[in-house]
Amino acid sequence: MAIRLYKSYTPGTRNRTVSTFSEITKKQPEKSLIKKNHCAKGRNNRGVITCRHRGGGHKKRYRNIDFKRNKQGIEGKVISIEYDPYRNARIALVNYQDGEKRYILHPRSLEINNTIIAGNNVPIEVGNALPLEKIPLGTAVHNIELKEKRGGQIVRAAGTYAQIVAKDRNLVTLKLPSSEVRTIHKKCYATIGQVGNVEYNNITIGKAGRKRWLGKRPTVRGVVMNPIDHPHGGGEGRSPIGKPRPVTPWGKPALGQKTRKKRKYSDKYILRRRK
Repeated sequence: MAIRLYKSYTPGTRNRTVSTFSEITKKQPEKSLIKKNHCAKGRNNRGVITCRHRGGGHKKRYRNIDFKRNKQGIEGKVISIEYDPYRNARIALVNYQDGEKRYILHPRSLEINNTIIAGNNVPIEVGNALPLEKIPLGTAVHNIELKEKRGGQIVRAAGTYAQIVAKDRNLVTLKLPSSEVRTIHKKCYATIGQVGNVEYNNITIGKAGRKRWLGKRPTVRGVVMNPIDHPHGGGEGRSPIGKPRPVTPWGKPALGQKTRKKRKYSDKYILRRRK
């Protein structure tokens, strides 16, 4: 992936960057693998806003991604690399030998006409899926299961990968992209390689309208609101928040306050917290 720069023809093109989409080989998605996805715009079943700053955006169709990689022992051929509006990574369309087609996350360096396979004793090659116990130490993996046969839940964003650092009895230790070190059961599946579209972090939005295309509505600072709208609001002119520490619109501590439960079930699997 490469990044395209703009000259400052307008305020919106100053500092604006976009992907060149040079790796995309097919524009229209596979019809059998897409579905409608209702956009709730941050509302619940009563129409009340429960998540602010959501709404609008371009029309989208959801692509069904194969996170489980449960086509055991059947080779698949990569026939296209496509754009997915619901994620920052690219997706690859795979045609399996039995005639079935599926989308998978596109790993870095996986090319058109390459073959992939999932199973217990498959080669250690980019795009192949294996149980963690079968993958050598130091290997970069992504799309990792937290529970057996549930499907990949972590390390799925563009450019991310986890590294296998140790194995002990029924557990495998991984270093995650957040620098957290945790253990996962050895039977859980993972895919070899790094997720593609690694330059995504270097993209600059450039203007507010582009955020609206993505379904993100404006965010207003609490300090410029009225007291009825936010605890930081009110005061004459430019005034401080008037509280010992920043809080949310509902009075809870904000900006640096840890929100993870103190007694979460997965604490025993985490060897080192993320920074």
